[in-house]
Amino acid sequence: MGTIKKSEENIVQDEVSNWSSFEKISFRFAFIFIALLVIPVKLSWYKELFPIKSLYDILSKIAGYRPSFIEVASESGKWGLASFSTWGVAALIGLVGAAVWTILVRNKKIANYNVLYYWLRVITRYRVAIGIIAFGYLKLYPMQMPFPSITNLNTELGDYAQFKLYWQAVGVSLWYQIFLGLLEIGAGVLMFFRATTALGAILNAGVLYNIAHANIAYDGGVHVYSGYFVLLSAFLLVYYAPAIWKLFIKKENVKPNYYYPKLKSTGQKLAFYGSKYLFIFLFVFVYGYYRYDLHYNSARLKEPVIPGLPNAEGNYEVSSFALNGDTIPYTPQDSVRWHSAIFERYSTLAYKVHKAFKIDISNGVPQPQDILRKYELTGRAGGWRYLYYEIDSANHQIYLVDKNQEFSKKLFKGQKDVAVGLKKLYETAIRDSIGILKWDYKRPVTGEIIIAGLINKKDSVHIVLNKFKKDYPIGQGWYTKNNLYTYVNN
Repeated sequence: MGTIKKSEENIVQDEVSNWSSFEKISFRFAFIFIALLVIPVKLSWYKELFPIKSLYDILSKIAGYRPSFIEVASESGKWGLASFSTWGVAALIGLVGAAVWTILVRNKKIANYNVLYYWLRVITRYRVAIGIIAFGYLKLYPMQMPFPSITNLNTELGDYAQFKLYWQAVGVSLWYQIFLGLLEIGAGVLMFFRATTALGAILNAGVLYNIAHANIAYDGGVHVYSGYFVLLSAFLLVYYAPAIWKLFIKKENVKPNYYYPKLKSTGQKLAFYGSKYLFIFLFVFVYGYYRYDLHYNSARLKEPVIPGLPNAEGNYEVSSFALNGDTIPYTPQDSVRWHSAIFERYSTLAYKVHKAFKIDISNGVPQPQDILRKYELTGRAGGWRYLYYEIDSANHQIYLVDKNQEFSKKLFKGQKDVAVGLKKLYETAIRDSIGILKWDYKRPVTGEIIIAGLINKKDSVHIVLNKFKKDYPIGQGWYTKNNLYTYVNN
């Protein structure tokens, strides 16, 4: 088998052999195309960045940058080929730019573009690194794909949107998700160093290709962003492809001959390595700490975290349902009477009716307040409605709001508590604007909950719920931990 031989001439290389005309033209296109995808070019992005005061928010915005020049609506929908339109725009600009560049330098003797190529690879390496590391922390501290809630475990298979079915399947395995996080963080760290760039690019391309094609297959919506890192990793691998082919396929000796700038003074070395390791420290260790703190200490998660009624978690039969004092018997086609109800371990009461509702196809991102966290209800049909509630245990009352509605972004802006204080808001004009309800609850015997109250300004309900004793084939599962709350359940 071939071997890699090192020699003095390739330790530091100021000049590499002259490039062909085809290589120069290809580089001009690649330089413009990749630079447009890696470097933020929209003024609006910088306007949003500089007012940010939190270091975490700055790091998060930089690591999570997604190029977006244009969005095209088409029959393929939000997740179809039209979502790659930004790449097409960048490629078109790259072609035009490369042609103009070639014309402008046609009379100049340029041996190669080693310096530009080197720094383009550096910027690309670091872009891939911070993006994939940020991806990894979402899985290392398992938040991206939570274990299916009880409501999700009681949802018919055909009522799932494809992407939600995929995310729920991945969320079943805690350690698989953590392993993916470690793999992504490790692959990202490899990109910070020249000696491990090829290995890191191979890992990143493999991991992110798996994510990209799964999201295309399941309409997951992350296919463009994950495919973005596959594209950048492939660009980096082009540099090493001839040597890899010669060594592993042709089984011939390989003598590396890669350009990198020579640092001639102590000041240059301090500036170069100081900035490099400061960058690594910020995006690996500082960012990692912030992610840990947000996850465990601030509970900034996709699912609600405020504990629900103690010992209430479970699936319930609606034994009795009375509307305005009249008992409504159960029929499968009833669009008013609840068919079943579920109390989650956290602040969600869900009920099912025979009625069509608009499906939220978002992935559900972490939000400051439980009332805004919608991961549990996205991508699902089946007539389920979700109510966020807060408990007034002294008066045996709960205050509830329908989570399926769209809330104004200004409504809870600046509020730091996970709870929003529905009891206080009930006495304000916000009560009617978001539909806050106040219900009495009783728990006469174990496993039974009776709730009663108004569902609008004129209609009242009285509902008797009895818990099913149900075990699920996948077992108890796992739940996202946090240091803010403890949970009391059967």
